[in-house]
Amino acid sequence: MDIILWRHAEAEDGEPDMERALTPKGQKQARRMGDWLASQLPDSCRILVSPALRTLQTAEALGRKFKLAAELAPGAEPEDILKAANWPNAKESVLIVGHQPTLGQLAALLQTGEVQDWDMRKASAWWFAQREPGDPNSVYLKAVMAHDLVVK
Repeated sequence: MDIILWRHAEAEDGEPDMERALTPKGQKQARRMGDWLASQLPDSCRILVSPALRTLQTAEALGRKFKLAAELAPGAEPEDILKAANWPNAKESVLIVGHQPTLGQLAALLQTGEVQDWDMRKASAWWFAQREPGDPNSVYLKAVMAHDLVVK
């Protein structure tokens, strides 16, 4: 199973937090990363998205069906995301569209086994894979991609 973490693109400031929309720059970031992910993800990939407007708009740039998951909302714990993704036991790859600091903490947990405050750039994706299905100790970082590195 692969688990791909995609942080939402640049969003407007303001309140309420759940209704913050992407900026024009954020829309461009989401489109670029969405194009790259669409070319890389397996067809069977399950896509889970935080219910915040900015993550919804980011995920829409991918052009695939997705499911809103309340467990991914701002303030979620890394363990909440793993449970929603059925990690490490899911049969298919899972793309998570979410927020900082949770995604950075989850990346650290997957890589080191400990929750740490790692920074994850807006609109970037971190792709983790397992050498042995179902074995969280066989996880490795397969790719990290930033929206500004995507070649069009």
